[in-house]
Amino acid sequence: MSKPWKPVTKKSLADAVFDQLRARILSGELEPGEKLPAERALADKLDVNRGAVREALKRLEQARLISIRHGGSTKVLNFRRTAGTDLLSSLLLNESGQIDVRVARSVLEMRTALAPSIARICAQRGQDVVDELDAILETMAEADEDLEVLQQASLEFWAALVDAGGNIAYQLAFNSLRESYAHFDHLLTGALAREFEAYDDYRGVRDAIKRGDEEDAARYARRIIHLGESALAAVLDALE
Repeated sequence: MSKPWKPVTKKSLADAVFDQLRARILSGELEPGEKLPAERALADKLDVNRGAVREALKRLEQARLISIRHGGSTKVLNFRRTAGTDLLSSLLLNESGQIDVRVARSVLEMRTALAPSIARICAQRGQDVVDELDAILETMAEADEDLEVLQQASLEFWAALVDAGGNIAYQLAFNSLRESYAHFDHLLTGALAREFEAYDDYRGVRDAIKRGDEEDAARYARRIIHLGESALAAVLDALE
């Protein structure tokens, strides 16, 4: 039996309607192909005005979670086939606010796959980033094993590579990964210590980029990421 609709009490009515409908779609309670109630009916169920419902539906359509036919019905889409990586952050936490381990594993697998390619592209056309990388490496060298400082510096290092590479698809994917990572980065600080402390490998990436050596840049990037893979797997196993 479907759960009852919850009257909206949040300050931003459109946000609250959007959050509730999105949660129902992502959880599978509203299935692909299912028709949503009409605007007026939804407004009555949620105890809000039609304007809030209309705005929320527009946002859901922009997120490619629903399809709105003008003058017709509104249907739920199969988000696994239509949505983009910006949805990752929403999928990471379930309705109880706990991390969805399956989604977290997917995020980390994407991270492992992208890192070498990001470094390779940066070496191909992003040599101007070397000075910025030197500043980040200096922060790492002076961190004195402060893992929180190293963690932030590592993120800045990868962000610099992505920006310098100029691949817009990678930039947007990295933004989604970083937002998703923020949900559980506090759980990973200790687990990723070896990765954050791999100063020589970060410097190896920087040196390879400076001389335009794509393969070496990818190799060092892969070494950095692999240092954290088994530790990350252990953390997710424990959460599971």
